[in-house]
Amino acid sequence: MAFHLRSISLPSRPQANEAEIEQELLSLEASISSSATISTMRDGLMRLGDIYNGVEEIIGLPSNQVGKMLAGEMECSLELLDLCSTMQEIFMEMKAIVQELQVALRKGDDAASQAKIQSYARLAKKAQKHLKKTAKKPTSGGCRMVMLLTKAREISVSLLESTVLLLSKQIEMPKQSLVSKAFHKKKTAIFEEEQLQKLECSIGDLESGAGVLFRKLVQNRVSLLNILSS
Repeated sequence: MAFHLRSISLPSRPQANEAEIEQELLSLEASISSSATISTMRDGLMRLGDIYNGVEEIIGLPSNQVGKMLAGEMECSLELLDLCSTMQEIFMEMKAIVQELQVALRKGDDAASQAKIQSYARLAKKAQKHLKKTAKKPTSGGCRMVMLLTKAREISVSLLESTVLLLSKQIEMPKQSLVSKAFHKKKTAIFEEEQLQKLECSIGDLESGAGVLFRKLVQNRVSLLNILSS
């Protein structure tokens, strides 16, 4: 499944301003709250990447004198970087498990199938633990840019939380999830294998989206460091 980048309202030229970024953050927050689907989460990760692009443009402007007010964001940005990297690895592992589950189902190996389901569920719980450890604390200072960075970080964590919840439901809802139906109703195995293939592709897209966001966060952190060291 190809990852199609949705265009958002932030213009590339002239440079985005703080009001536009704030509006895009509110729009993204509303979209992930009202229609929580894996597709929405995939798009959300990419939209966050674009939002951080806009933030990087603004904090890099010579006229932007935010200085030490951004210092409090440095620790939080590092936590978000670590979380994003961890989630990318977890998505990769989930995708591999789904691939192995498809093989086990085709072979009719019930024991192997059940083991893969349990492995998937453990990964989802691992991801949830990492998300709970990530601070959502606001940073000090009344600068609007700091508030935007805080909001972007909070939405990033919330989006990843919603993503993990959706992915875990593919496994953990007995007799309702696509995996459990394939496991308990072999007559629908062909159809459910197709669903598993779609899930595999969706997780792959989430992995790519987390990677894009990770790279944007790295760039953003470099810009913050440059400001604080200047």
